[in-house]
Amino acid sequence: MDQRALELMRLLGLAPHPEGGYFRELFRARATVEPADGRGSRSALTAIYFLLPGGAVSRWHRVRSDEVWHHSEGAPLELLQLSANEARLDRTRLGPYQPEQKPAHCVPAGIWQAARSLGGYTLVVCTVGPGFDYADFELLADQPDLAGRLSQLQPEVRAFL
Repeated sequence: MDQRALELMRLLGLAPHPEGGYFRELFRARATVEPADGRGSRSALTAIYFLLPGGAVSRWHRVRSDEVWHHSEGAPLELLQLSANEARLDRTRLGPYQPEQKPAHCVPAGIWQAARSLGGYTLVVCTVGPGFDYADFELLADQPDLAGRLSQLQPEVRAFL
């Protein structure tokens, strides 16, 4: 693993994340909100540090809240999203601003997403509002029928299961 990635893991106190990579919660708002979808009270906003070492992936997952990915350090990150009808695979490259690359990107609530570092490591901050709760988190691998169907439609899906 990249030495800087190891250093960041130590300095930031990162632990393994269920979707892959390493994380630590950075912020959880004390204020709460009641989402209109009836899922119950949530923190208004949460943020985590999230590190993907080279060769690791953030597996296909979705969250019931909007999520903003902010590039912080390291290689660019490729963020993949399946369109709302799951028929199109969209790619966004996160990194310092330049043509075809931007420092932040929002994934709307309920959209399947996955990511990978395009180098030795990538450190991002992920902000979720209403705030993240594991009850609102799904891994595509936990739905084998859907994963199989999406893999047929978009063969690259398999690499991120």
